[in-house]
Amino acid sequence: MRFRPCIDIHNGKVKQIVGGSLKDSGDRATENFVSEQDASFYAALYRDAGIRGGHVILLNSSDSPYFEATKEQALLALRTYPGGLQLGGGVCPENASVYLDAGASHVIVTSYVFKNGKISWENLEKMKAAVGRRHLVLDLSCRKKDGRYYIVTDRWQKFTEVPVTLENMKTLGSYCDEFLVHAVDVEGKARGIETELAELLAKYHDCPITYAGGVGSMEDIEILRRAGQSRLDVTVGSALDLFGGTIPFETLKRLQ
Repeated sequence: MRFRPCIDIHNGKVKQIVGGSLKDSGDRATENFVSEQDASFYAALYRDAGIRGGHVILLNSSDSPYFEATKEQALLALRTYPGGLQLGGGVCPENASVYLDAGASHVIVTSYVFKNGKISWENLEKMKAAVGRRHLVLDLSCRKKDGRYYIVTDRWQKFTEVPVTLENMKTLGSYCDEFLVHAVDVEGKARGIETELAELLAKYHDCPITYAGGVGSMEDIEILRRAGQSRLDVTVGSALDLFGGTIPFETLKRLQ
């Protein structure tokens, strides 16, 4: 298990939000923390600590009046820590090179691939051709419905028809270098992890998986370690002391 840091950017600011609260209409979200520091500050912290593989997420849609400010913060982070961070949020073949050229090690993709509720194999092939498998992370962020976890898109608001299953992960894993999975129903709430999801993800062994959502204490990290059989990396957002929480960054630095 490794610690994978995050830099979530909304309306041009580094923030921590409640995941399911994000709305494109009015660019609204329930905020847990709004930083006075820019994205470069956090990128430099992660760089100086030698922590690789964190993710920068643009939380505004491309038609938002805040998008350019959010994008500029993201590019600032990537240039501060070239090769050390991944980038997600509205990525497609046409813009992926902008982020890779700015220093992203990988681009993270959801909505472009999981289109109209299904897997767009055509788009997945285009994405793989544009950046190469070793630069691609597929975001399988999900919510539970009718007893199963389903991938969600469009700021985590829309359910797809694609369940998170071992079979689907094995197929999708042939196209990407890693998976990123937010447990959206607990994201930003710091009230405990989705152990059932962690146990499911731990059954997949072919490429790294980063789990995010619900971590509120070091005890939660230990629960995730056990449920994930030490195979899952972990992101900590709102509970991290850098973002107003109580888990010390200095402690998590040792999860390498």
